[in-house]
Amino acid sequence: MASQQRFSRTGCSVTVVVDIDAAIGYVVAHGDPVERARLSYLRTGQAPDPQVIDRITAGQSEAGGWPATHDGPVDSVDATCFRLNELDDLGGLHGEPVDRALAWLASVQRRDGTWQESETLAAEAPAWAMPGDPEATLYLTAVAGFWMTVAEFEAHPQFDVPARYGHTLGAAAQWVVGQLRPDGTWPSFLAAGWHAAGLLYGQQYFYESARVQLVLGDRLPDMEPADIASMAAALRRVNLGDDWLLQSARKRLGETQRTDGGWDSAEGPNFDVNTTLTVLRACR
Repeated sequence: MASQQRFSRTGCSVTVVVDIDAAIGYVVAHGDPVERARLSYLRTGQAPDPQVIDRITAGQSEAGGWPATHDGPVDSVDATCFRLNELDDLGGLHGEPVDRALAWLASVQRRDGTWQESETLAAEAPAWAMPGDPEATLYLTAVAGFWMTVAEFEAHPQFDVPARYGHTLGAAAQWVVGQLRPDGTWPSFLAAGWHAAGLLYGQQYFYESARVQLVLGDRLPDMEPADIASMAAALRRVNLGDDWLLQSARKRLGETQRTDGGWDSAEGPNFDVNTTLTVLRACR
């Protein structure tokens, strides 16, 4: 049966039908063991088989990061944040592997508060992680800062104690604030926006975070389902996001669900299950 969610804005009520059961069925039918474990955690909070976590942490280097490619010689900021995201989806954003990853991220932050990939990765880096590129620098700084913020939030949901990496996050947030344009936009990729909003919120740049969210709301009608899901899931992860923004995001997700229960990924059909799982997380 479809799951109905009622949302309202400016006094106007609408009904958005999100077929949660169909989305679950799509993941069960097409997901791999890790993706099905993510689904179980989302639905019931069930801890995954330790082997699932081991599959993710197996590639972690002695330094604490993850390489960009299997058995790669150099750890990658982007790959390490991706692995932290995977662990978080399984309720595993804690423990020794995560502590080592956070310590590594802090150790490779640049003096100006930013993160960049190693120059040795330039030949294989995608556009969003290209060493030395200003747009990539803003994106990686927002993403690394966001996941360090999420890890602090996981340990202390009320932010009621000093952050372990307060200096690291403070430097990152201050630099990101300096990159925002007067209208709240940013000179980087779309995904830098919602990650920056979470980082800035965690560092009490509430006004700047809200400005970024307003821009995201303006861009919502043109976003791909995968971006909408990622944005909503990220903002929810740190208890952030105005009601109207998250409600509008869920409405758009309801409108873009396929008849088989899944959603299209911007990266091709092989990633549709991941997008569907992110939607479920955003609508949980």
